[in-house]
Amino acid sequence: MRIGISIQSAYRVDDPRVGAQYMIERAAAARHADLDSLFVGDHHVTDHAYYQNSPMLGRLLANWHNKPAGALYLLPLWNPVLLAEQISTLAAITPGRFIMQCGLGGSTDQSAGMGVDMSQRVAMFEDSLSIMRKLWAGERVSHDRFWSIENARIAPLPAQEIEVWIGASAPAALNRTARLAEGWLGSPSLTPQQANEQLNQYRQACAEHQRQPRAVALRRDIFIGSNAKTAADFKARAVAKGYRGFPEEALICGDVASVAAQFAGFVEAGFTDIIVRNMSSNQGEALATIEALSDVRRQLNL
Repeated sequence: MRIGISIQSAYRVDDPRVGAQYMIERAAAARHADLDSLFVGDHHVTDHAYYQNSPMLGRLLANWHNKPAGALYLLPLWNPVLLAEQISTLAAITPGRFIMQCGLGGSTDQSAGMGVDMSQRVAMFEDSLSIMRKLWAGERVSHDRFWSIENARIAPLPAQEIEVWIGASAPAALNRTARLAEGWLGSPSLTPQQANEQLNQYRQACAEHQRQPRAVALRRDIFIGSNAKTAADFKARAVAKGYRGFPEEALICGDVASVAAQFAGFVEAGFTDIIVRNMSSNQGEALATIEALSDVRRQLNL
């Protein structure tokens, strides 16, 4: 089992430099806790500060070490030539493996704001991934279905293979993930039972496509308290506010021993990676949770 982090990119702050500094401090805390991977997310057309993934990850890498790093990209929202260039550049400054997490993007407002037809997003996703892989292999690419691309090539080429994880939940999407990617990224909204069911579906799809995944990852929103009561109180407040619309069972809140026990259940189920996200927007509480993950790792003998 590997424990990584997806650092929160959205902040409601008056000074945009404050949110950026929060992200830098969290990356430094994740390195100090010796976490196994570092990611940032992807969102656009927002009414609050959302720090964009490629430039932000480039900055965070200065506070990271040689373990894997990467970002989530909603492929239909990007020009694939531009994105292939950005990822190739990021891979050149990433000492460890570079992992591109990717997904379709489900927000209609976001897609409309970016000029993307939601009805075409599955085909755009597959075409985008195909185009980028050809560019990373040094090929020249032309395409006129969704983007007007003529005889494109990129440089530098990636210094390493770009590993692809796809976020998916629906059966068709899990099948697509098994067919196209090196890893699957489970949704943070899944209950443990749902996560295990989708893991079994994904494993079956991998067998059908005769592919062996490199990673079977699950995102979890977490809070680690100094004791069980502190954590329980925090969770009760979050649930009462309808935290992200998630079911209560999907949230991991507890002291170090409780969180380690819950993580162990996912290890037993067959997940290779847990990618945590901070539930608390309070910077002190977020840093304390990240730091406590080093004790969780020790309890799991990682």
